[in-house]
Amino acid sequence: MNVLLLIPVVGPLLVAGMLLVLPNRAGLHRVGGFATMTVVLAAGAVLLVRTSGGALPVLRVGGWPGPIAISLAADALSALLVTVTALVVLCCLVAAVGSGDDRRPYFLPLVLVLTAGADGAFLTTDLFNLFVLVEVMLVPSYVLVGLAGGAGRGGAGRVYVATNLLGSTLLLAGVALVYGTTGVVGLGDLAGVARAQPATAVACGVVLLAFGLKSALVPLHDWLPRTYPVVSPVVVALFSGLLTKVGIYAVIRIYAVVYDGDPGFRWLLGVVAMLSMVVGVLGAVGENSMRRILTFHMVSQLGYVLLGLALFTTAALAAAVYYLAQYILVKAALLLCAAAVRAGRGTDRLDGCGGLAGQRPMLALAFAGAALALAGLPPFSGFVAKFLLLRATAESGAWLAMTVAVLVSLVTLLSMLKIWSALFTGDPSASPTVAQRIGPTLVGPPLVLVGLSLMAGLAAAPLLAVADTAAAGLRDPAGYVRAVTGR
Repeated sequence: MNVLLLIPVVGPLLVAGMLLVLPNRAGLHRVGGFATMTVVLAAGAVLLVRTSGGALPVLRVGGWPGPIAISLAADALSALLVTVTALVVLCCLVAAVGSGDDRRPYFLPLVLVLTAGADGAFLTTDLFNLFVLVEVMLVPSYVLVGLAGGAGRGGAGRVYVATNLLGSTLLLAGVALVYGTTGVVGLGDLAGVARAQPATAVACGVVLLAFGLKSALVPLHDWLPRTYPVVSPVVVALFSGLLTKVGIYAVIRIYAVVYDGDPGFRWLLGVVAMLSMVVGVLGAVGENSMRRILTFHMVSQLGYVLLGLALFTTAALAAAVYYLAQYILVKAALLLCAAAVRAGRGTDRLDGCGGLAGQRPMLALAFAGAALALAGLPPFSGFVAKFLLLRATAESGAWLAMTVAVLVSLVTLLSMLKIWSALFTGDPSASPTVAQRIGPTLVGPPLVLVGLSLMAGLAAAPLLAVADTAAAGLRDPAGYVRAVTGR
């Protein structure tokens, strides 16, 4: 059964390679993309069931021993992220049919390579392989930014590529420093080393800095609102579910395993978390397009996840894991709503685009549900996530962080109401001519994701159980270390 670990990585790469040699077969590309991601979703679901019971499947590719092996492993956290991101990619592929994005040359092979890199990053147990898989993920993203960008994509593309190249250079330098100070790069072999050795802590700090940049955490966030708003909303939805989430996953994993949750750094994580929440939500308030508002909220919402890591209690980590999983679904739903608005109206600017609630009630329903979830209102998953996180902050006595989290949630709700009042309940007579029909392939995917958010809110027990298992493994990574090192 451990061979399942290969499917999310090797499967998309193999299919992408076959599709690349058949560039003009759009129907075949669609079938290949959907079939591959369905298999990845099934493999992720099986891994999730296994790991939620405490199992830790490990695969050493080729049977090589010890540190020289390319090892993949799944625990509850990585299996959950593989499964959730597969759901998002499938929904984005459906939306790409309606928006026309999948008719662009090589779109589907690029998406599959992007997915393979992200899944490999979730499953690898080695810092150097993590760097390689991040690069596998980033190369197709560079092409997609240029391929599916709008006006201003040239400048945005340069910012995006330059920022990520800087992050990759920092990451490689950090991995080299870690190897130079310890002689190993396996996460299991590095367990607790950064807490015991100041030199290794500095080296790993460079790695965390690189992933902080790739996650767009404040103050390293400026590149994200400068680039994502000019890219196709469907592609941004893909990016939101994969790129920055790999970064925040790496921060969580490295801090939990290599730093062993060192209390000396928690204040720094807490400061970055609160700054990300505040700066992101304030940036959203001043914007005048749906994508720009939602892009700033990416910065803000990741601050909530980082806050759970900063507290580093079992309850806070469980809240962070739950928050991250449901947030991937909710943010993708909002961005896919933006894709439908842009496809139907030719723009997602807030001025002159009103009346959608009456004209497209199902789209309005999808947006309303996702917006309420993002703001943390019941009965959606966002309410459960923020309640768990606020309860964990109260138990830890982090009253400042709790106050910031509540206030940011209120401002988030205001920015969602701003979109609603401008796009959905505004004057339809001032709206531009419809660019194309907003069909089921555009409305269906965000509705599905909002439905999953509602299920996660009304029947939260299964996801909470997975989050609790993941949190226990992060709080005490000894089981993970034993599994990946074999000793």
